[in-house]
Amino acid sequence: MSKITVDLSKKLRKIKPMHAVGQPPYTGGFRKLDFSPIKHLKNANIPYSRLHDVGGAFGSNRFVDIPNIFRDFDADEFDPNSYDFSFTDSLLEAMNSYGLKPIYRLGVTIENQVHIKALRIHPPKDYAKWARICEHIIRHYNEGWSDGFFYDIKYWEIWCEPENDVTPELNQLWTGTSEQFFELYDITSKHLKNCFGDKIKVGGYGSCGFGGLFYEPEKYGIDYPKIPIGPTYDKSIYRLNFFYDFLKYVKSHNTPLDFFSWHSYHDVEKTIIMDEFVDKALKEYGYSNVENILDEWNNAHTNELHGSSYASAAAASMMLALQNSYTNMACYYDTRIQASAYGGFFAPLTYEPVSTYYSFAAFGRLYSLGTQVNADIKCDKKGLYAVAATNGKKHALMIANCTGETQQLTFEGVDFTDAHLYLIDKLHLLSMTFDSSQIANNTVMLIEW
Repeated sequence: MSKITVDLSKKLRKIKPMHAVGQPPYTGGFRKLDFSPIKHLKNANIPYSRLHDVGGAFGSNRFVDIPNIFRDFDADEFDPNSYDFSFTDSLLEAMNSYGLKPIYRLGVTIENQVHIKALRIHPPKDYAKWARICEHIIRHYNEGWSDGFFYDIKYWEIWCEPENDVTPELNQLWTGTSEQFFELYDITSKHLKNCFGDKIKVGGYGSCGFGGLFYEPEKYGIDYPKIPIGPTYDKSIYRLNFFYDFLKYVKSHNTPLDFFSWHSYHDVEKTIIMDEFVDKALKEYGYSNVENILDEWNNAHTNELHGSSYASAAAASMMLALQNSYTNMACYYDTRIQASAYGGFFAPLTYEPVSTYYSFAAFGRLYSLGTQVNADIKCDKKGLYAVAATNGKKHALMIANCTGETQQLTFEGVDFTDAHLYLIDKLHLLSMTFDSSQIANNTVMLIEW
């Protein structure tokens, strides 16, 4: 028996955007691109989409990436004719029409076949010029430069996963050294903040994450069983050292850092440990006010789990757990429609949302209410998560069960007499139900009253 006690009078914090996403959905035919699937994100009350890997390899040679917008690095960065905004304009216009805010990654798309040849992931040959190119991209989308827009995009992320691999010829996103990346970040962030000040937030670096913690948990004071040294050991430790070296560099150079972004493709327990590690490290280096953004995560990224009850419950569990973490925002990777183990929102042939999407829609209802209130869980097993929210008149409770078995539920502090109950699993896509006395394994429940 599991008991959930809700106290509507105990307000905790704002419901954070734990249901942000990456790579907004669109489809392409012979004659036009169709951005209308973004309406599903609007319907789920999803506030942000990170723009990274948009359109597949090399940003589809059209979208977002610096080499797609500024195609000849030797061109004049002050000349509007040096820029090709066409496809990215179409994407951002569509996002804006649906109220979806971008987190714009300034950099390049991952090159998975780097072992054959690296094409666009080399350090820019002129860091200051690269920073000025970024400046003009921001001016185009925020200040109307070059027949542009006034979107007031806040988040501008410098590069992504520069520590992807310790071996340069295997690093899929940065062929340079760590010191070269730190210099690029330093020059770019200072230039952008000098240009725009607090009108924008500048950060990075989209860290691959901190799996190295679990090889040496005792060294970092982590309560987790030590995992045996395996094939990922060297690059996992490299990523940890890269993080510390980055913090030392930006601290010593007084480099702007409005947010620190990182990634996790681990389960909820490991991700929360990494979240606590990031928060602790930022505070140790004097960055207690820096936003902690998990802008890539997915804890069910295999083909066989796509659209499964496990995938939807795992996603819900992550969002609910992160709501109670130090993370300020989290972006699920991702919402592309093309067939992919990572694109967990849509069926690739019908373009219809699958169960994982509805977990985000459920969290979107919490987000719309605004304020988290206390929901205390007593359960004999790990894996039961709950978050409650209110706007003072309407209330909601979202529960996810990943314990491995059905949980019998009792509630205190709430009256569900006139409540509306919904289930999410492979067969129930936020479908109404009438029984709150139990929740099956790999199931999500939303109760509104």
